[in-house]
Amino acid sequence: MRILVTGGCGFIGSNFVRFLLRERPEAHVTNFDALTYAGNLENLAEVEEHPRYRFVRGSITDRAAVDAALKDGADVVYNFAAESHVDRSLYEPQTFLDTNVKGTATLLEAAVKAKVKRFVQISTDEVYGSLGKDGFFTETTPIKPSSPYSAAKAAADLWVLAYHHTFGADVVVTRSSNNYGPFQFPEKLIPLFVSNALEDKPLPVYGDGRQVRDWLHVEDNCRAIELVGTKGKSGEVYNIGGKCERENLVVTKAILKAVGKTESLIKYVADRPGHDRRYALDISKIEKELGWSPKVKFEEGLPATVRWYLEHREWWARVKSGAYREYYEKHYGKGL
Repeated sequence: MRILVTGGCGFIGSNFVRFLLRERPEAHVTNFDALTYAGNLENLAEVEEHPRYRFVRGSITDRAAVDAALKDGADVVYNFAAESHVDRSLYEPQTFLDTNVKGTATLLEAAVKAKVKRFVQISTDEVYGSLGKDGFFTETTPIKPSSPYSAAKAAADLWVLAYHHTFGADVVVTRSSNNYGPFQFPEKLIPLFVSNALEDKPLPVYGDGRQVRDWLHVEDNCRAIELVGTKGKSGEVYNIGGKCERENLVVTKAILKAVGKTESLIKYVADRPGHDRRYALDISKIEKELGWSPKVKFEEGLPATVRWYLEHREWWARVKSGAYREYYEKHYGKGL
């Protein structure tokens, strides 16, 4: 089986590439990545010489580059390529429109022309918007994005689904909750707070820290995405959640405890514009139709993730010394 993974040098994408090579011996994987700030070839250093793996540098916004990556054909395309950080979308919205919407449209059109059998669009629960204290988002919940990031992902989802309804393209969409695990770029909450704590730097908590997120280990997400890619019903959306709702402040304190630091490192900062209060997914569809459920409990996954960052300090230190530091110092001041 020939598989094209776009954005395979990012956090979820690199974990998915390793998952395929480890769990699917029939899979030949091409990783197509533009290597923007969050794309890191080191994330896949252990498989770069693997006989069933190859890397091609290119952007999904570049039709010629996409066509070249697909010239030998592909059975499945998994589209992880995206700008994915909400904070960045507040300051660089055009980049999110270009990559997440126009890039997805370019990739999908090229995949259809190349007669790719299935196109898997990797999306997010953020397209649904903010949720109250009760209830859950289902796949039929009307989308109501709150940020340029989530709006761009919602637009891409609708574009992909339209190709199924209009042209009969074999597509599926996955929408997952907050992922965590190894190789996550340290601008997201868990790797940022773990690495900051290890450096005795402040942990910037937005507002009152009571925002609720559903946490999903990246290995569980990889299992679900591959299952949807192989057995999901064409034209359908599948929610993927961890059944693990936690307030950001609770997660922050758990990280400090795991690292062995005091809560004096917590620094409350002004809330970001349009900050969604709660996300929570109803995952009964993927459970009933495909037999998937999350396996990694947060009480085990978080300490394991903290240990990974403890053991890979050189990796995240190199990452934080570049684009991360420049970006955060520009917008949030020195020392964060």
